[in-house]
Amino acid sequence: MTERDRPRQPVRGMDLADLDWPVSTDRLTIRPATASDADATWGYHRLEAVCRWMTYLSSSADEHRVRFTDPLRLGRTLVIEHGGTVIGDGKIDIEDPWAQNEVVEQARRTQAELGWCLDPGYTGRGYATEAVAEMIRICFEELGLRRVTALCFADNEPSWRLMERVGMRREAHYVADSLHRSKGWVDGFEYALLAGEWRARR
Repeated sequence: MTERDRPRQPVRGMDLADLDWPVSTDRLTIRPATASDADATWGYHRLEAVCRWMTYLSSSADEHRVRFTDPLRLGRTLVIEHGGTVIGDGKIDIEDPWAQNEVVEQARRTQAELGWCLDPGYTGRGYATEAVAEMIRICFEELGLRRVTALCFADNEPSWRLMERVGMRREAHYVADSLHRSKGWVDGFEYALLAGEWRARR
């Protein structure tokens, strides 16, 4: 058993910056984003197939660069590399779930919302599934979180199918809850996975 294989006890309250980076899967390298990744990510964020589902639609590389390098965003953003090329990015946004006042401290920073985006030139090869599965592992094994969630438009079938492939369950179907910039009011899905469920499957 190598040091990397040896089980470690996660420390609750850790941040992404506290972890050992980069991490590697069979085909990918995942690491925290830096300001220098803005141009590489703009290459696919500007594509219609990608930006149709994104919260923000940047009109230029400069606008994307400003948004991408915002310190609050950069601190929760990861980049996904294949063979040294940035092919996608994701987020692990550690957050507090709702809790009653008497137990709010016990709940603090025990879950994360995940997000991801892949260059369409690299879709269909399982890279996104591999990356998101590793992000989930990081949440549960390294950060010691108890729950992860992810949201998407109901029309974004590739995204929710990926969530199901990595073992997440659909917890909510929101009806006409989200205003899309071109589709109008549309449905949304919320998926989630508990650390105990993830460990049981492994």
